[in-house]
Amino acid sequence: MSARMLRWGVYVLIAIGFAVACAFLANWQFERNESRAEQIHLVEENYDASPVPLADLMAGDEGLDPGDEWHPAILRGEYLADDQVLVRNRPHGGTSAFEVLVPFRDADGRVFIVDRGWVPPGDGDAPDAVPSPPPGEVEVVVRLRPGEPLPASGRGAPAGQVPTIHLPTVEKAVGEAVITAAYGQLVSEEPSADEPLGTFTSPTDDPGPHLSYAVQWILFAIMGFIFIGYIIRTEIVKHREEVEGVVTPARRPRRRDHDADTEDELLDVGSR
Repeated sequence: MSARMLRWGVYVLIAIGFAVACAFLANWQFERNESRAEQIHLVEENYDASPVPLADLMAGDEGLDPGDEWHPAILRGEYLADDQVLVRNRPHGGTSAFEVLVPFRDADGRVFIVDRGWVPPGDGDAPDAVPSPPPGEVEVVVRLRPGEPLPASGRGAPAGQVPTIHLPTVEKAVGEAVITAAYGQLVSEEPSADEPLGTFTSPTDDPGPHLSYAVQWILFAIMGFIFIGYIIRTEIVKHREEVEGVVTPARRPRRRDHDADTEDELLDVGSR
């Protein structure tokens, strides 16, 4: 096998390897697009559904069914305001706000974490003020959400605060047993609090760029083969010219008319 053929084989292997990598990345983006579509469908199904008692969605120690995320649930009982916990670094109002988690003792005796909303940051490590929840018997409507993982960076938080809504960590901060399978984002309270907190915006229905990214990776794979094909074709043409000795002849300049007339006159003189 000639060195040229070996080199072309390496080119093709590079193109195949690049195409495999592009196919993997395209498939990853297709999967992310499908997952995002499922999330949007779940929000559309549950976000504005009629509220039902919490026990209908989470009976006993059962966890949260993924299909019930965002579904409104009703709790009747009282807030445990003294066990309030703050979540740091939440993006609200263009700032790193604090979300306010308050345990709620439901009529069935279980304690459920309610995210009542958010407050802007203060001058120090805590907000300047946090409005209190309504006292006594309260009916609360929340949207169910799964807990969050611990931060990958391992960052912590001061006493009375948590870095994320990691429910086992929240349970330790509260100091008593709470439901750790889910928490609720506040929709309404009856009676309402004297001072409301910042409210939550509805989740976006933007599908994101995943589908377009997947198509781009497929195009990159095709372009890789086209590029390698162009390089091989260029080398073939160059080699053929070298073998056949193809040289493009210089183009002879066209004579002007008066030069032709002068040459005819000289021929007439010579013939006499």
